[in-house]
Amino acid sequence: MKRIAIVILNWNGAGMLRKFLPSVLKYSQDAEVIVADNASTDDSLKVMKAEFPDVRTIVLDKNYGFADGYNQALRQVEAEYYLLLNSDVEVTEGWLEPMLSYMDAHEDVVACQPKLRCEWNRPMLEYAGACGGYIDWLGYPFCRGRVFNTVEEDLAQYDTVVPVVWATGAALMIRSEQYWEAGGLDARFFAHQEEIDLCWRLRARGYKIVCVPQSVVYHVGGASLPKQNSRKTFLNFRNNMILLYKNLPDDQLKEVMHRRFWLDALACVYFLLTLQLGSCLAVWRGRWAFRKMRADFRADREKNLRATVVSSNEFLFPKSLLWQYHVKGKRTYAELVES
Repeated sequence: MKRIAIVILNWNGAGMLRKFLPSVLKYSQDAEVIVADNASTDDSLKVMKAEFPDVRTIVLDKNYGFADGYNQALRQVEAEYYLLLNSDVEVTEGWLEPMLSYMDAHEDVVACQPKLRCEWNRPMLEYAGACGGYIDWLGYPFCRGRVFNTVEEDLAQYDTVVPVVWATGAALMIRSEQYWEAGGLDARFFAHQEEIDLCWRLRARGYKIVCVPQSVVYHVGGASLPKQNSRKTFLNFRNNMILLYKNLPDDQLKEVMHRRFWLDALACVYFLLTLQLGSCLAVWRGRWAFRKMRADFRADREKNLRATVVSSNEFLFPKSLLWQYHVKGKRTYAELVES
């Protein structure tokens, strides 16, 4: 058994496997590389058998989504460290060593991510992960290197190892013991923001999460759902409500939910005015779906709050990201920190 298992969850990504799996195999010789297929309907399994016959393939019986797809696969993997890696990620020489060394040297760090650059615009940081994730007190996520749609060029401005609130699921290294201790990814999210939920639970339990930018990978992003897809909008708004409900303490939840109702209404107006009718409807469908599902998360909420030893006030960004970005013109992580 190798210490680290790189698990790539694939769904209809035969082209991505052909393009990016070779770099993973070339530069990850100290790890076991596994492809978990989420019931693909393309020729992914044929590609694996014909072109990568020595790579272990886990075949799932249906599409479990990102969250439970990983849970189903990781139950069949034995390793000290899991590394969840998207199929559209190109890795670079020596990418594993900085993360592995840092994790070995810091037992209180439970998870980390590399620096993510944009695969199709390589000087730029990448939208989904950049140099580590944060979230404001109203539930809006952002990254060191990406705030809303403002993505920065990588000029080594974020090349220090720092604590983050969440590490991107596109390239997430995590201790297997603590992954299961915290309950793994929440299958009910299906996809989007499930890694933020997991990282929030880990942070609340007193563990640390970092970005190790000395490790660099290149991510395409949006391989499963394009950014403007209304299904993606639905999942993001629904899952963000679930994320807040599961993890916010009682003294914050009511106020945050009240403010988010009006902010989400404002988002609907924006989508309507910009003729994105599908996204406008998706916001309300997401909120309605959350209302119907909320009771299913009550026990998880109570469990999370009982396990909390670090208040969310200690790691959530204390100001409104929307206000800082749109009104005060703070468009980068550095400007937000200065504010």
